[in-house]
Amino acid sequence: MDLFDATADSETLTRRADELLGAQRPGAARALLAAAHRLAPPAPGTASLAARLEMHEGRPEASLAVLGQAIAVAPRADLFMLRADARHQLGDLAGAVADAAEAVIHDRHDPAAKALLGVLVLELGRPEDAVRCLAEAVDAAPANPAFRQGLANALLAAGQPSAAAATYAAGIAAAPGSLELRNAAIMLAVRQRDFANAVALAEAACAVGIADASTFGLKGHALCGLGRHEEAADAYADALKLGPNDPTVLRMMVAADIRPDATRAPAAYVRRVFDGYADRFERHLMELGYRIPGVMRNALRAHLRLDAGDVSGGEGPGGEALKGEAIGGEAIGGKPIGPVLDLGCGTGMVAVALIGLKLGPFVGVDLSPHMLRLAAAKHLYAELHESDIIDFLETDTRQWKLILAADVLCYLGALEPLFTATYARLLRGGLFMCSAEELVGPYIGNGDWVLGRMGRFAQTRNYITRVARAAGFAVRAIDAEVQRNDAGAPVPGFLIVLERAHADG
Repeated sequence: MDLFDATADSETLTRRADELLGAQRPGAARALLAAAHRLAPPAPGTASLAARLEMHEGRPEASLAVLGQAIAVAPRADLFMLRADARHQLGDLAGAVADAAEAVIHDRHDPAAKALLGVLVLELGRPEDAVRCLAEAVDAAPANPAFRQGLANALLAAGQPSAAAATYAAGIAAAPGSLELRNAAIMLAVRQRDFANAVALAEAACAVGIADASTFGLKGHALCGLGRHEEAADAYADALKLGPNDPTVLRMMVAADIRPDATRAPAAYVRRVFDGYADRFERHLMELGYRIPGVMRNALRAHLRLDAGDVSGGEGPGGEALKGEAIGGEAIGGKPIGPVLDLGCGTGMVAVALIGLKLGPFVGVDLSPHMLRLAAAKHLYAELHESDIIDFLETDTRQWKLILAADVLCYLGALEPLFTATYARLLRGGLFMCSAEELVGPYIGNGDWVLGRMGRFAQTRNYITRVARAAGFAVRAIDAEVQRNDAGAPVPGFLIVLERAHADG
């Protein structure tokens, strides 16, 4: 039977529709579900399938409506779990947690319900509760890789990296064919700078044929950490054979500077990461104590002589107004300073932080189209452009009084191309303000910049100063500023203020 025959009953049609949905044939599944509804009244099983169809086709609101009706008739654990998923997709984390808890109440022996609750309470910022839920899920289904991964993530969030590593080891023993667990274990070892263990884990995966481009890429990264650069190059070559265009592999290659031109994170990698990250970007940064937009606001008030006062035409934190002298020594009166170019604007967090200051118009540039959609919804930008920032600076010939780049240098190793292109686009007397993470401690690299364990570049103060002056800038300030927190510890960095002098040279 391809779809259904005349003698099929409702249960058979629903089961076949479920199979078709699993085979990525939602249209055929919907036709069978409609036929099943004609044969018998809707049941919890058909409601579950209907809700999953709506979710599959990007309609979580419709899924909520279906599930609400079904739960009112038959409050089953699987229906609560589906509704938790729908609510999570709609950004209702508290509602998702409540539904996941109801699922556990209705079936205390369902490890999937406990795992879902654990994952959601972890996102809610309760790692200890997440550990308890996910540990119970793992105890009930020890060979489930997803449960192991969730428990390891919760343990890491709870500050227990050794327990997370042990969880991965036990998971690999229970599910030796799980590529995801093996790569996660290698990644954790790399992040802990236990490079010898990372290499051993990668070699064990390769020995049993459970390896992909990321496995070889991580192995190369770890070998670099041990100073075994020739072997690292071989590992990266193997990675590129399996994933010649894999942006994650290319990013890891940047860390070892294996390629002469590998001086920045690949654009495809940055775009993919931030498109997937956009919806939770602002919330996550706030959870990490991200403070650069506010730091930039205060620095702009100081360097542009912006004093507190009433601001006509806009309200914002502090109600700042412009007085005195502006960029280039112009008398500003009531005229805003601008135009302002926001490089790597993301969702527009910097523009939000600058509300109330007489700056503008704002033009934003970012690689991620989804981030740009969220920025556009704030109605703070006159223009938004989807582009690599250096490509934009080299092709758009407009001049700017102020160029901003918050949390952008961490995706660049070598700063020469950016600083040179930015200098060319500033008006005389214009400012370039950016943030950078500070290179501290013994890292692999050239002594000027490196790719750190979290996949972000860091630079030294001396290197930033040298590159800025070589590009023609006068260095107004390179102030030490904590960027955010990482694993509960502050991330040191700089707030950099550079000026294109009134007379070049």
